[in-house]
Order: sequence, then C-alpha cells, then structure tokens
Amino acid sequence: MSETPSAVAGKILVGASMKDGKPRAYHYLLLALGNRHGLIAGATGGGKTVSLQLLAEGFSNAGTCVFLADVKGDLAGLSQAGEGKSAFVARAKEIGVAYEPDRFPVAFWDVFGEQGHPVRASISEMGPLLLSRLLDLNDVQEGVLNVVFRVADEQGMLLLDLKDLRAMLAHVAENAATYKQKYGNVAPASVGAIQRQLLVLETQGGDKFFGEPALDIMDFLRVDRDGRGVINILAADKLMRAPRLYATFLLWMLSELFEALPEVGDLDKPKLVFFFDEAHLLFSDAPKALLSAIEQVVRLIRSKGVGVYFVTQNPLDVPDTVLGQLGNRIQHVLRAFTPRDQKAVRAAAETFRDNHAIEEAEAIMQLGVGEALVSMLDAKGTPEVVERTLIAPPSARVGPISPQERKAVMAASAYGGKYDTMVDRESAFEMLQARAKGKGEAESGAGGGLLGTLGGIWGGIFGKGDKKRMSPAELAARAAIQSAARSAGTQIARQILRGVLGGMSK
Repeated sequence: MSETPSAVAGKILVGASMKDGKPRAYHYLLLALGNRHGLIAGATGGGKTVSLQLLAEGFSNAGTCVFLADVKGDLAGLSQAGEGKSAFVARAKEIGVAYEPDRFPVAFWDVFGEQGHPVRASISEMGPLLLSRLLDLNDVQEGVLNVVFRVADEQGMLLLDLKDLRAMLAHVAENAATYKQKYGNVAPASVGAIQRQLLVLETQGGDKFFGEPALDIMDFLRVDRDGRGVINILAADKLMRAPRLYATFLLWMLSELFEALPEVGDLDKPKLVFFFDEAHLLFSDAPKALLSAIEQVVRLIRSKGVGVYFVTQNPLDVPDTVLGQLGNRIQHVLRAFTPRDQKAVRAAAETFRDNHAIEEAEAIMQLGVGEALVSMLDAKGTPEVVERTLIAPPSARVGPISPQERKAVMAASAYGGKYDTMVDRESAFEMLQARAKGKGEAESGAGGGLLGTLGGIWGGIFGKGDKKRMSPAELAARAAIQSAARSAGTQIARQILRGVLGGMSK
C-alpha cells in the first residue's frame, strides 16, 4: 500500500483537522507512547465507539493485542470486513485517505459461555478483597472471609469454585472456637450472611464463572499468521446488568496481567492495550483501598508494555489521580444541561493543552458526530495542542454480527478445546468431605460435625424430603444435581448477581 496518511509507520491515524474544507493537519497516536494510557469520552451518540474501534484496528495492525468489552454488541463487527457505508466513504474522501475495508483477528469471550469461550477464575485467584466487594459484605463479614482464605491457605486446600468456599465457611464456623484464639471471633451470623449472598450469586449464574479451567491471561497475547494482534472481545451486554461484577472482573484481569508480565521498559509498541468501556463503573462506590489499588496498577502497568484506555461519557467519572495519567485523549461532544454537565465541560476543556485558536469549552458542546477534540502525546511525551478533528473511519464493520457469523469465528478459534468444558478436580470441598468421613463423623443432622453443618445448610436451602438419612456421597450428589438443575433453569440474562469475584490481593 502506498504511503498515505493512514499508513505511516509507528503511528495510528486518528483523524484530520480541517481548514476551508481541506485537511490542514493529520493527527496520530504514536505506538511507542501507546502504553501511556488514554481517554475516550463523550455523550451517547457522539462517536466514542467508532473512535475505540479505530484505535483497536490500528493497534492490531501494528501487532499489538487488544482486549475490549463489547457492551452493546457493536464491536463484534471487527471480525468482519467493512461494508463501505456511504458516511465512512465520504469521511475518508473528506480527510484525504483511502477507504479500504478489512477484517481483523478476533477471539470472542463470555463469562456465561454463550457468545464466546467461557471465562473462568478460581475463588483463590479472586481473593477476599474483590469477592467481598461483589458480595457487598460489611467490614465484619469481610474479616470472616479473610479468615476463611487464610485457613484454606495454611491447610493447603484449594478454593476453586463456590462449593469449595461454602465448605470452608462451614468448616471455619464449626471450628470457630479453635480459630478464635488466632484470628478472632467468627460469628455464625456473619457466616450465614455470606452463605446467603453466595446462594444469590449461584442462582444468578455465578457458578458458571468460578471454576476451572481458569483463564490463562497470557492467551490474550497472541498474533495471527500475518503478525496482527488478536482483538479479544468480551461479550458484556448481559454482564453489564451486574455492574459490580463487570467492574471487578475487569480489574481482576488487569491485576492478573500486572503480576504475569515482566518489566520491559519502553517498547516501540505496547504488548497489549485494554479498553475499559463504561469506565465509571470501575470507580462507582469503590472503597478507598480499591481505588488506591486501581491507581497503583494503572500507574505501574505501563512499564510492562500495557496501555489502558478508559471509555466513558463524562471525564468526571474518572478520579483525578487516574485521569492525570491518561496522556492520549479523544473528547467527543458533551451536553451541558445540568450544573454537573457544565462542570464536566469546563473540566474537560481545562485538561487539554490550550489552543488559542479554539475556545475548548464551547467547541466541546458544538462537536458533530464523528468529530472530537484530540490531543495525543508527541515524541517527547508531551501533550500536543488540542485540535478540533474529524475522526477517520474504521476499516471493519461497525455494528453487530449475526449468530452464524459469530459461530463461524468461534469454530475457527484455537481456544475452544481449552476452555469450553469445565473440569472439577479435588479441592477444599472434596478434601474436607474425605477428612470428615475418615474421622467417622455423623453423616448429617445436629452435632454431626462438618457434614452435619453442610447438610443443615443445604437441607435448609433445598428442603428435606428423604425419609432415610443420606450418606455423604449421596448428599454431595444431591447438592450437585440440584445446583445444576437450578442453574439450568435460571435466566442468566437478568442481573448476574450482587457479587462474584474478588481480590487484587492474594
């Protein structure tokens, strides 16, 4: 391809500023500074999704892998060649570039395993911090959960899925007097509250997320045979109905990546770029400790070759401590109907390097669809003077794809055999069950030890209809069968839960 404005080595074309109906200057994101993070902001309908897709395509073409959450289903079109819509062809001609339809290597993922390969994590990987947040636990209940994790670690018991966590909660509750001297009081009421929240989580589909095989975060770092980075798309339309899960899930992935990748310093391009759509959900109602963790990860992860781009309607949705670290910025139109909106417009205008030829606050409210105020980092890492810019058109399809097209992409994926079938290896539940059986404890009922406690919990949940007492194996089988039956009948499409996940700290 000839050396056109859209094919400059080491750069991603963002768009062009115009004068007298002709391109006056082209604006690029420098790949070498792609790990300095960024922000795409603006009101609904202003063009944020197109800007996100444009950057994702540019990173993929450069060999950088991408992860993004598809909140509305629009970004799945990256897997299909562009359709040459008249608006995109006209925009390309207007800014003086060739419109060339293209498709990109895509891997689909889905927490529920419906619109992509299943994404799973173990309870241990999540840890107590984020799990407590998603279960909406108070400080006392969070303390109990920390005790459970500590006991499991000390006794070498893996916490992989929800039944493991339930078993450990029951074990700690039963032996509260023993653990009290070392860890403090474990109140039965706190254990019961956590168990109830876990039940809510399970009935809303959480049992599909916790388990194995757990996601290998390094699978996000793959290129195709042409050297283009794979774009990993998380189907998030259903996940968004549980904003607390969505936010914590994304933060968990970022923290896992931070732990897995080595320090690399400055590269000629990022290894991976994350796009966090609906970014305000990451920070909404987040406790101070979690906000500090987010800030720390965002600040440090760029040295591992990872860029983080927040996509949100209002720049005020992002805390100042994080906003100050976002060097590459695309600001679409904002509406100023309320005092908060007016404050957001002023705040957005003040964050740019001033252009004396533009009144930024007024321009933000006058921008058209596909138009934005753009300020990227220059070669020295300094923000460029803000420019009113027409955003270049993406090459792939903009919009959803058919179920048949999605199925075809998934069938060609290398991940199906690795993640599509859940496995259940020996972990805390099985180990505690074997320990109880070996000690000859009673099978169920009051005073029956661990299995009695578990039987009481499950019996209370599912009812007791058997005339004879059940063996431990029968009890476990009944719990598994009823859990599976309940999950199969649950409408996962509704809110996924009040809590799942949990901890950036292990």
